[in-house]
Amino acid sequence: MVALVQTVAYLGLEARPVEVQCQIAPGLPRFSVVGLADKAVSESRERVQAALAAMGLALPPKRITINLSPADLPKDGSHYDLPIALALLAAMGVTDAEQLGEWIVVGELSLDGRIVASPGVLVAALHASAQQRGLICPAEQGSEARWASGITVLAARDLASLLGHLKGSHVLPEPRPGEIAEGKPHPCLRQVKGQDNAKRALEIAAAGGHNLLMIGPPGSGKSLLASCLPGILPELSPAEALEVSMVQSVAGMLEQGRINRARPFRAPHHSASMAALTGGGLKVKPGEVSLAHLGVLFLDELPEFQRPVLDSLRQPLEAGQVDVARANAHVTFPARVQLVAAMNPCRCGYAGDPARNCHRWPRCVEDYQARLSGPLLDRIDLHVHVASVSAADMALPAPSEGSAEVAARVAAARAVQNRRGVRANAELDGEALEQCAWPDDKGRELLMLAAQKLRLSARGYTRTLRVARTIADLDHAERVGRVHIAEALSYRQMVAQG
Repeated sequence: MVALVQTVAYLGLEARPVEVQCQIAPGLPRFSVVGLADKAVSESRERVQAALAAMGLALPPKRITINLSPADLPKDGSHYDLPIALALLAAMGVTDAEQLGEWIVVGELSLDGRIVASPGVLVAALHASAQQRGLICPAEQGSEARWASGITVLAARDLASLLGHLKGSHVLPEPRPGEIAEGKPHPCLRQVKGQDNAKRALEIAAAGGHNLLMIGPPGSGKSLLASCLPGILPELSPAEALEVSMVQSVAGMLEQGRINRARPFRAPHHSASMAALTGGGLKVKPGEVSLAHLGVLFLDELPEFQRPVLDSLRQPLEAGQVDVARANAHVTFPARVQLVAAMNPCRCGYAGDPARNCHRWPRCVEDYQARLSGPLLDRIDLHVHVASVSAADMALPAPSEGSAEVAARVAAARAVQNRRGVRANAELDGEALEQCAWPDDKGRELLMLAAQKLRLSARGYTRTLRVARTIADLDHAERVGRVHIAEALSYRQMVAQG
């Protein structure tokens, strides 16, 4: 007899079906796991044997073979412990093998028989819902699994209580869906003194989902402005929140099944590796660009990142996804992010500062800004100079307009864009862009002249139109005009102060 239990293998945000087959046959005592299993899966033999011993069960003195099918699909992770244990118990006759066919099973086992959390339960639950099966998972992740609609969830604390439920001796309580978590508080724009031009660029970036680069001397408020951005962005829709939570679930970051409606804000250090930023590693995990999906990726001290690491963002910024290729797997993670970056104008940071001089200008500016590739800068819609703030400016009273007022204008602009069928103007392309962003005669004349003078690439031309459409949305204008094109073009060139 071969006992069968269904589980999943994770490839990005995709759950591939895996069948755990257990056979107990006469022969010398042996417990083997086959089916392209990694080290963590192979070690499940010891955890399963110890968990059964904690329940007072011993393995039969026969040849036990566990096969993870399909055999050519790589299996990694500790979530195979529980399905292997249940398949073994079914083969031993301890539980009903046919009953287990109604469930998808995931979970790690401890040596004392407890079922502990493992990453990816939300993805497994959505797969179970699509397959019209129930889900067996750890108790602490039951609330996470309940976000998948239309499935029965068995969330057990240990193997003994799970077997008791399956046999009908007692009933496990139905887990409740996780709570909607409150977003972290962010600084208010009232804390930013002066910087009207930078605040305007930040509002445009928020309204249209555009990429933004802020250039200015140290201490001018670039990082503060970036940290204010999440406070003026609209909340995630329920579908978007579920999409973001799937990434967090695979990364093992979804705590107590809480789903957050606030947009992600990720700010990796400039020493981050390519795998940390775009995803990868021995066990492929989502990187910072995927963890910021539908949110903000903030790169402070942009030129200090390794150039190959920055250039690895070029494809995700254009395609909205990351493709991680390995010899034995090809994994895709979503990466629809809004890139916000900050940098000093030169190595010392004071080029163009009226109070302090850069002693190596212009060579210092040229060398420092040359660390950034042209194709990466071409993908950034808004380049804005953030001037230094004097002590007299800091002594002024706080501005009357804060994040709440700006957020209301951003939400109104996003509502207009949603009626066009896009989440934000940054996603407009092709015919849809021409229909809604094509300027009037004076605006078209200015755009054609600027495209020749500034030598705009096709991408730069398209992104200028998108920004102009966002500016028109903020002005409640039906048609993109010359003034909107002029302001969009003013943000197009990288600022090199001297």
